[in-house]
Amino acid sequence: MAPLEIEVTRTLIVAGALASRDYQDVHHDPELARRKGSPDIFMNILTTNGLVGRYITDHFGPHAVLRKVVIRLGAPNYPGDIMVLTGTVEEVSGGTATVRVVGANGIGRHVTATVTVTLPAGGAA
Repeated sequence: MAPLEIEVTRTLIVAGALASRDYQDVHHDPELARRKGSPDIFMNILTTNGLVGRYITDHFGPHAVLRKVVIRLGAPNYPGDIMVLTGTVEEVSGGTATVRVVGANGIGRHVTATVTVTLPAGGAA
């Protein structure tokens, strides 16, 4: 699967938190995030989950259906960084694929995910 580069902007982080109704200050207030030990605001898990889903549907097409997404977070996504998502199809059985997705940024691995997706009719892995 081709890599997908995502620019981690302050707007992406805040918009993702608001869209998922995650009002934790560490996702929108740099000063409060610093007081809590973080160098800046950082992306929430729901935004990361959505970006992993986008990566899968960008590859398999808009008719692919995410059946299961298991995510593990690592290094935070801070504003100004770039996260690169890469994926490997690990198994295809019938109309279902299992894909391992890794998202890395400048400080390390941000996300590791295993996604089970139902492929559209005639879809190829």
